Amino acid sequence: MASWQAHITDMFARVTVKPRLAGKKDLARARAILSSGTLPPPAGAVYCEATLKGVSGEWVTAAQAATTAPVLLYLHGGGYFTGSPKAHRPITASLAMAGFKVFVPEYRLAPEHPYPAAVDDAEAAWNGLIALGFAAIAICGDSAGGGLALALMIRLRNKGKPLPAAAALFSPWTDLAATGNSLRSNARRDALFGAVGVQIAADWYLNGAEPRAPEASPLYGALAGLPPLFIEVGDREILRDDSTRLAARARAEGVSTTLNVWPVVPHVWQLACAFLPEGRHSLAQTAAFLHGARNLQ
Repeated sequence: MASWQAHITDMFARVTVKPRLAGKKDLARARAILSSGTLPPPAGAVYCEATLKGVSGEWVTAAQAATTAPVLLYLHGGGYFTGSPKAHRPITASLAMAGFKVFVPEYRLAPEHPYPAAVDDAEAAWNGLIALGFAAIAICGDSAGGGLALALMIRLRNKGKPLPAAAALFSPWTDLAATGNSLRSNARRDALFGAVGVQIAADWYLNGAEPRAPEASPLYGALAGLPPLFIEVGDREILRDDSTRLAARARAEGVSTTLNVWPVVPHVWQLACAFLPEGRHSLAQTAAFLHGARNLQ
């Protein structure tokens, strides 16, 4: 059963955010709407700017982080056209306080830097972590960042490079061809987005590229050989089927996959962990899953 906070959050987003975003093709306006009102992170985390292989970002750690804490590469969401390490601190700080050293790259954004710039930057950040000598690395991402995490793993596997020990994906955007039924069935139920807005963001990112290319839309890529996946998505989201179809395909190809579908909560509700119990519960389950990965023990 969903909490009363989830119902209030859903209603607030539906009334204050969704109407302002509906069908907006104005890039600056869309960025301003989505970057306003950054949510508070938990106390106790330390943030340090860094650059890995030419990609800037920030390390997020607990103030008293253990030197043996496993490393987590976090890829933030934002439709590939907005978002930042700072805006996603509610999630990254929570994971840092749960025992991870988190690196969050500030990958290049569309439309100024269209596909595959984000994948290139994610790969560079990953290579930077490997060059530093980290062996126990997990990966996590939300929305576009979830799709980006999958795209990175597909690229790494195809190149024969080391893969993460495990991956956690929050409402991942895996199908830029927009073929999921939930884009239509959840058009009214989604608290934040509509199908038109998703298509606009996809056009900005793809810039004419094939929408079913596996590194743009991992749903269409071969998934065999990927590490264990932990997927969280809201039942009311228009991107719900990006997760449910991904989970089904991954399982069919032999990938250990956990899928949790939550009632009522909006897209990437983990950002609201300061006041949303479902956000805290999701992040706690995510941390437990990642810590449980064999190579992180």
